[in-house]
Amino acid sequence: MSPGVPLLLGLGSSDNETKSQLDFNSSNPGMDFSEENPGLCLGQVICAPEGPLSEPSLQALPSSLVPLGRPVTIRCQGPPGADLYRLEKLKSGRYFDQAEIFISEMKRDQAGRYRCSYQIGMRWSPPSSQLELVATDTFPKPSLSAQPSTAVPAGVTVTLRCQSQYGFDQFALYKEGDTRPFKTPERWYRADFPIVTVTAAHSGIYRCYSFSSAHPYLWSAPSDPLELVVTEASRNITVLPKKSDPPTGLALQHYTKGNLARICLGAVILILLVGLLAEDWHSRRKPPMMHRIRAAHRPLPPLPQTQKPKGRQDRGRPDGHNRGFRH
Repeated sequence: MSPGVPLLLGLGSSDNETKSQLDFNSSNPGMDFSEENPGLCLGQVICAPEGPLSEPSLQALPSSLVPLGRPVTIRCQGPPGADLYRLEKLKSGRYFDQAEIFISEMKRDQAGRYRCSYQIGMRWSPPSSQLELVATDTFPKPSLSAQPSTAVPAGVTVTLRCQSQYGFDQFALYKEGDTRPFKTPERWYRADFPIVTVTAAHSGIYRCYSFSSAHPYLWSAPSDPLELVVTEASRNITVLPKKSDPPTGLALQHYTKGNLARICLGAVILILLVGLLAEDWHSRRKPPMMHRIRAAHRPLPPLPQTQKPKGRQDRGRPDGHNRGFRH
């Protein structure tokens, strides 16, 4: 950042907090957070608490993603009674003995990593977690799309693709309301962000950014917002209305279709049962084939024999007739 950029800095440890305009590029002498410096007590006599000091918190308001030319506040917060705050921009040799830095217009050289600490008595607290302040809108925006669709049922896999016309090797995906990127894969020109087994919690508005690993805190403008809608998985369950309330609307349609399907299925089963019973009854009325064949080949009963006349014996032909008389 060029000299002369006004910053509104506040001393958070004093009861009567003062504000002054300071140059962001002012070169204050460096100091390690673990070093004890009695001269920073500012004449106040405060009994330091026993035990290790807690770690302060560091945040950027309203967001750590700051478009070029927009304002941002970097705020360090520790316990009540802190004597002094120190806010440092890493790898720059610049720091401020303030709890808060106000940047009226975001510039490229103000992007980077920050941390802070505070002093009570003769001791310095451990440093805060690092804050990554990113300057956006430094490059044209990429495009963001969803496959297979932006509206999907729960349980499927959705892939969000961020694509740029420039050869960036870094991409970041943000969901509205989250403070950290969803993922930052390394791939030229585009990156795929698969979301496996989506749930209703994945619904929301997404944006993506592209940037180069050589300048990790200078990002493109955000893509156009993409809204992902995750619906409940469909189930083949018929929910019947209360007995006192007749089904209406879509419930009536599902209710009627379900009843028709049950009636048709019952009719088919009934027809099959009737056919089986009729076939069984018909087969019982017909005589068996074997009995009919045996009746056709049954031998005839013998003929009755004629009685012979007394005193006469038939001779000759078997039928009892003689060709002549013998004297």
